Amino acid sequence: MSTQPVSRRARPAKAPLSRDVIVRTGLEILDRDGLDALTMRRVAKELDTGPASLYVYVANRDDLMNAMLDEALGQVRLAWEGAWREQLRALATDAVEAMSRHEGLAAVALGQIPTGDNALLVLDRVLALLKQGGLDDTTAAWAVDLLWLHIAAAATEQSAYNTKGAGEETTVSAADRRYAALPTDRYPMITSLRQALFSPGDRDTWGLNVLINGILHTPAR
Repeated sequence: MSTQPVSRRARPAKAPLSRDVIVRTGLEILDRDGLDALTMRRVAKELDTGPASLYVYVANRDDLMNAMLDEALGQVRLAWEGAWREQLRALATDAVEAMSRHEGLAAVALGQIPTGDNALLVLDRVLALLKQGGLDDTTAAWAVDLLWLHIAAAATEQSAYNTKGAGEETTVSAADRRYAALPTDRYPMITSLRQALFSPGDRDTWGLNVLINGILHTPAR
């Protein structure tokens, strides 16, 4: 039995292309199929168009990844309760969570100056909190770079755990077994401090406190 071709008029209208539509589609592909599946050709196929059509809105895959990162940062909560230190810790933690939720996005933040709208909102809020802490302009400006690097690195690490499908606990246990088997004469400090190296605790909060305290006591010169 022959099948009659479907009239173009009978097909549902495609959503008009835009940068926002392309970015959201990229995130859907990334979360569903992983980083390796995220190509301009794949995004174009998902949107029922040709790759050339995408370049009107995004320059290349790197530009798309940057835009996807900024879209993810739009989920960061900017307003928190508490003193400025508590707000800064909460904001940083939320940013790490937002960036690590999507495979490979956190690494995009490393080695570049944030310029996206949502990233700038995060930085602007961090600067406001640092100024509440009494920092001078130069120290606050340098501190926001240091904190952003910490956030990006922490999110990259968490994203790696998520992608591997093995939680941090499994990774730590494997490393602990490796350290336990090390010869004490060759690695005297690691073997003697192994229990401390793998002791439980809120290292994330401790790390942020170290950064904040160090910033407060180290004004830029």
